[in-house]
Amino acid sequence: MNIIINDEPHVFVAPLTLTALLAQLAHSHSGTALAVNQQIVPRDRWDTHLLQEGDNLVIFQAIAGG
Repeated sequence: MNIIINDEPHVFVAPLTLTALLAQLAHSHSGTALAVNQQIVPRDRWDTHLLQEGDNLVIFQAIAGG
């Protein structure tokens, strides 16, 4: 399955949830927000949201500052 993550193409084996994707990328959940096809996916849906062929995923990392 081909997915674009932060404008870079990646290939994964389906089925793949957002939680499983973050684990494969060794990406922390803390301070992270995800948008799939320009729609924010609430954290409580990451375990059940299945990625599809061609999805465009943006991973945001919260940054503290002032």
